[in-house]
Amino acid sequence: MASLTACSSTGALDEVQAPSMRGNRSAAVLAAPPPQDFGTTLARVLKPVLRDGHTRLAVAVLDLDGADREIASYRGHATFNTASISKVNILAALLLQAQDAGRELTTEEHQAAEAMIKISDNKAAGLLWRAIGKGEGLKAVNERLGLSSTRGGPGVHWGLTRTTATDQIRLLRSVFARGPADPARLREGLNPASRAYIQELMGDIAEGQDWGVSAASSQWALKNGWLQRTTTGLWVINSIGQVKVHGHRYLVSVLSSGNASMEDGVSLVERAVRAAIGAASAHARPWPK
Repeated sequence: MASLTACSSTGALDEVQAPSMRGNRSAAVLAAPPPQDFGTTLARVLKPVLRDGHTRLAVAVLDLDGADREIASYRGHATFNTASISKVNILAALLLQAQDAGRELTTEEHQAAEAMIKISDNKAAGLLWRAIGKGEGLKAVNERLGLSSTRGGPGVHWGLTRTTATDQIRLLRSVFARGPADPARLREGLNPASRAYIQELMGDIAEGQDWGVSAASSQWALKNGWLQRTTTGLWVINSIGQVKVHGHRYLVSVLSSGNASMEDGVSLVERAVRAAIGAASAHARPWPK
């Protein structure tokens, strides 16, 4: 794995309804098991993914093109350290603050943002963490973006920000939602230009850091985080982003801790991503007519 030090410590979907019966089709032809609640399905498909009982895992998924538009999760409210996935949140905060001030990012800020997301540069993250006002600045922005369970890391330690899989989907939704923005909501959230900028950077991750969410599709935009805890030697491995599968855009966040190695954690996260997106894709397909 490239750049192992890039993330140091400093730094229930609703049920799908079957179409109504028409004509004189036989009951045998129309018979089908009732659709399961996607949250239940998600828990079922993820259960075999966790092979090590000491490892913690949380997953959340949102089908941006589905009818329900609800977040489904597995342990979606459990808290984890972010490691470098917090860099997306830092950039969102920087851009929203710039919107409020009616200004563009400076050349230095652009350079730092690109390094922070594309190659997970910690020095750049520290610079922008200070620029947004550290944890307090992050908190103020997250209240506007609807992140209710994310707490900025202490002092300079942006990598020790605490979050949930569900909150990360809320963050991703603020980035990847598309269509004309309501003027009132525009004042609260990221404008189209800011969203497009974050999407562009998340779609251009350096080789060797492009694992995780990308396991589900060749069409992806992502940010990963990895952190070895000094107290235990165990690893935090996280991946968040968007993938496109069968014409649907899915937001997915996978958080894990207690991994014996980075390799074990990456393998766990990718198995979880494939299982979750596979289940979401199957759930999204309509009943045959």
